[in-house]
Amino acid sequence: MTDTAVLDSTDTSTDTDTIIADIATALKARGVVPYLGPGAFALLPEADCPIPRNSLELAQRLNAKVAAPGRIRSQLTAVAQFIESRRHRKTLDGILNEIFKREVPATPVHAWLAALPAPPMIVDVWYDNTLESLLTADAGRSWGQIQGLSHPQGVGEWVKYYAPEGTEVEAAAASGWETLLYKPSGSATPAGNYLISDSDFVEILTEIDIQTPIPAVVQERRKDRSFLYLGCRFDQEIQRTFARQIAKRSSDRHWAVIEGELSKNEARFLELQNITRIDLPLDEAVRRISEAMGGN
Repeated sequence: MTDTAVLDSTDTSTDTDTIIADIATALKARGVVPYLGPGAFALLPEADCPIPRNSLELAQRLNAKVAAPGRIRSQLTAVAQFIESRRHRKTLDGILNEIFKREVPATPVHAWLAALPAPPMIVDVWYDNTLESLLTADAGRSWGQIQGLSHPQGVGEWVKYYAPEGTEVEAAAASGWETLLYKPSGSATPAGNYLISDSDFVEILTEIDIQTPIPAVVQERRKDRSFLYLGCRFDQEIQRTFARQIAKRSSDRHWAVIEGELSKNEARFLELQNITRIDLPLDEAVRRISEAMGGN
């Protein structure tokens, strides 16, 4: 069976309310790392969302600019590699900037995360700057971000560190941020960093098992904390690898809001990583967690 094979979507948890309450309690104690995926943008009507809402939509946008061979057109990393190899990396980055440097309405998930009092770390694996913009708008917020880089071994560094206004800073600055926004795949702003092509991931995957690409401050802030996966699917190996390695040596209890059917590989991944699945619509789950926290 392949990743497309599905399993019964029945939620085996006996008490969703208890799970929601546990998440709320842990969030208030700063014991949770929210891990945000592109699926949150599915909460916006397609006409209101100017950016791709998943990897397939992004692959389609790239194909519209530079048509890749039919056999790889649905594979994001392969399409990105085709453009990089045939048209140069600057062409790929320019297309991605055009796609993602747009004003995007905040989803209920983004708005809720930005309103949390002081999460120690938020992981955001998509390329947009929606959450960055919301955090920047909060003048009283102490925060900064770390972004993954393309071809890190070639440039001699895995990540860059940015202050709220977008100025690049030294790694030492991150220890003073109350909230750390970790963008392992990069972001359109402030500098257009994108970890997206096959060659990008080859460099990362050769080292990620020994944690070299994971910044020390990320490793420190994940320690003993649980991860809450929102808008994420795990039907591709790269998605599973990044989620597993970023959460390595953290707590032994995590949660994922995934409504409906799971692929066989997704179900196996959740089981192996001790991730409790919450089978609810994403907006409903976030609303219930927020209410359990007392409105944040």
